Amino acid sequence: MADHEESKIESVMEKITEKLHGDNSSSSSDSDDEKSSFNSKIIGSLEGKSLFTRFSVVANVSADVFLWRNKKISAGSLGGSTAIWVLFELLEYHLLSLVCHGLILVLAILFLWSNATTFINKSPPHIPEVYIPEEPVLQFATALRIEINRAFAVLRDIASGRDLKKFLSVIAGLWVLSIVGSCCNFLTLFYIVFVLLHTVPVLYEKYEDQVDSFAEKAMVQFKKQYAVFDAKVLSKIPRGPLKDKKKV
Repeated sequence: MADHEESKIESVMEKITEKLHGDNSSSSSDSDDEKSSFNSKIIGSLEGKSLFTRFSVVANVSADVFLWRNKKISAGSLGGSTAIWVLFELLEYHLLSLVCHGLILVLAILFLWSNATTFINKSPPHIPEVYIPEEPVLQFATALRIEINRAFAVLRDIASGRDLKKFLSVIAGLWVLSIVGSCCNFLTLFYIVFVLLHTVPVLYEKYEDQVDSFAEKAMVQFKKQYAVFDAKVLSKIPRGPLKDKKKV
């Protein structure tokens, strides 16, 4: 009787163990599937949506960095960009020289370490395999292709002459960007933009009410000035054939 009870208890314990292992394996497989399809779902959600929606998705992903919600990552990215800017801009270091010197240093350390282990009777260090996975590269290329195609579509729409206001805004923006580009090189401009991304969102989140109030007043003044400019200049410009076709 006791042996029969013990066998029952053992069978119940085996069933519980099998159930737990099955749940763990299924949950781990599900988590692996979710991780592998996470980036593809993000990219798929970006395609076919408006610019504001796609910007919101990207902003949610990078909010921890630019809003300093994860201070270690934010400080690391800003410190790394500052170090790169100091190396290449202030110290006038070259990218090819930096890569070669870095590889020389790493290879020398690993070579000496591997040979030193034979004298101290220890196993040589394990050098991990470094390779670029295919899936993230393809996902990045797909997302970049979508954005480039959208930019070409926007430029084509602007050049078609349908919206004079948008055309003048783009021309003014490119002109200002060309002036800024003539004052500093690309690396300095990229560093300035990177620093602004780490400071402006935080300041806006802190002083949101004051900034919104000032922006509303500035927008009202801009609309007034644009109305005067439209009445004196834009309204006197002859309309293109596309606008005539719309009226017909």
